[in-house]
Amino acid sequence: MRRLPPLNALRVFEVAARTGSYADAAAQLGITHGAVSRHIATLEGWLGQRLFTRDGRRMVATPMARIFAAEVGLSFDRLAVAAEACGRPGARRILRVSAPTSFAMRWLIPRLGRYHAVHPHVEVAVTTVSTVQEDLRGGVDVAIRRGVARERAWPQHHVVPVLEEVDTLIMSPALFARRPIREPADIEGHTLLASETRAGDWADWLDAAGLQHLAGLPRQIFDHFYVTRQAVEDGLGIGVGPLPMLRIDIAAGRLMTPLPDIRVPRTGYVAIIPRQADAGNLLGGFVDWLAGEARAPAG
Repeated sequence: MRRLPPLNALRVFEVAARTGSYADAAAQLGITHGAVSRHIATLEGWLGQRLFTRDGRRMVATPMARIFAAEVGLSFDRLAVAAEACGRPGARRILRVSAPTSFAMRWLIPRLGRYHAVHPHVEVAVTTVSTVQEDLRGGVDVAIRRGVARERAWPQHHVVPVLEEVDTLIMSPALFARRPIREPADIEGHTLLASETRAGDWADWLDAAGLQHLAGLPRQIFDHFYVTRQAVEDGLGIGVGPLPMLRIDIAAGRLMTPLPDIRVPRTGYVAIIPRQADAGNLLGGFVDWLAGEARAPAG
């Protein structure tokens, strides 16, 4: 038997945490403010810890409660979808995919139209994480993370290689027109744009280019690569970026690779599926589609 918290209390808690208000939760659920308080107290007693703290006249969810509420909400969503599919076998399926932000924005989402064209009864819901090493959490069917296909890294999951990457120099065509880079030494005088989440990119590229003596050049550093990529597109400086992820930007003329032969191999991406997942061929088919898209020629 599963040891589950009281489900009615869970439902009330999730709405209260999501709306940020006992009063709004009461109105949405059609119960009294006092009933909301009693359900929350019941759940707090079951868990043995406070879920809300008072802030003036408001009750505010604790940081741990917000994380818990997000997981509960995802579980209710999946329960609702399962119930609908059970009652209506032809119902639209939801496939929840978690991926790093840059991977989702620059590679996955632009390709989803092709997947939906072949699988019209599946809706791919994408959530993003800010770092490629972020821990796996429940509530998703497929997680994309940077890594290699060693299952001991994720012992409760199947791990499938999806996309290999190489880094190369990137800049905007407008900046190239003003200050072209035709050989490695031409980067001197340019502003180097870097990302905290890809801390070693410049050192590795400079080493591959034979420019180790420039490793001490000042850099403008952003917290995430998708911000750095935008700064490069805006012509604020030059950066180091991944292929094939940025092919969509290169094909559209937003970015260019002035020295494409200087490349640094990087650890690629893998798809991670819970071992206990049982969704017929849906998850395996989606992962196969991801790998096929990665193997497809550019363009």
